[in-house]
Amino acid sequence: MNEGTNGYDDDCSGMTIEGKLAAKAAVAHLRSSIESDKHWYLALLEAIGLWAATQEVYKGRFLHYVIGGEAFDWLVLARRLCDGVDNLIPESEREGFFSRGEPPIAVKIEQFKKLVGTAKYRALLNYWYGVEVEVALVKAIGETIRKERVSAGITSKKDLTEVAYQRAYGSPRSDLIDIFSRENKRLPGPTLSDTEAKEFTYWLFKYRLEKHDKAKVASDTKQGLLYLERHLDKKSPAPFPTFNSI
Repeated sequence: MNEGTNGYDDDCSGMTIEGKLAAKAAVAHLRSSIESDKHWYLALLEAIGLWAATQEVYKGRFLHYVIGGEAFDWLVLARRLCDGVDNLIPESEREGFFSRGEPPIAVKIEQFKKLVGTAKYRALLNYWYGVEVEVALVKAIGETIRKERVSAGITSKKDLTEVAYQRAYGSPRSDLIDIFSRENKRLPGPTLSDTEAKEFTYWLFKYRLEKHDKAKVASDTKQGLLYLERHLDKKSPAPFPTFNSI
């Protein structure tokens, strides 16, 4: 594999010509900014703002940066960009950010939005609510069901996931995957790749908005947010730079 000195992998594919030029410019900007003594995290956010492609094949991996055409999975892009300038980022700060969700410096919300761009920031929020909070909702419901079973003297975890999905969306997970597969022309089957799992979760988010009334949607979303608030410090990495930080 031929990788240039600017950290851009010439083996990348799956992009338009414009996307490839923007990708090359983003990695070059990240490298030059760090070499000019700008903090790597600020340079990273600027590079994210320059990025144009929604997906690509990079070093043999198919990377999806936008889920469902609307939700920006920014940490996948952040990892890809940092891979191009790995030697310029302190290992301890990189590890803290990607493994423990700890931004190396505090960035206010308005500055974050300005650096990545308003459109990407909105898409990032779509990912936060449509994927991360949605996953948390199912976990929160599962937690409630477990407590109900314990109170009733039931220790079995059998069908817990199916029951949680039934309560959240009105149908078992297996049935929902079948509907999702038909709508997205996906081969049927219960096994989802990492990207498919995110696509499925975002689809569930929109399915829930469509099927339930506003009061239940708001109540369920709050339940997911409260679950994240309790468990965010245990996540690896944090799906969004914590609002306390920005």
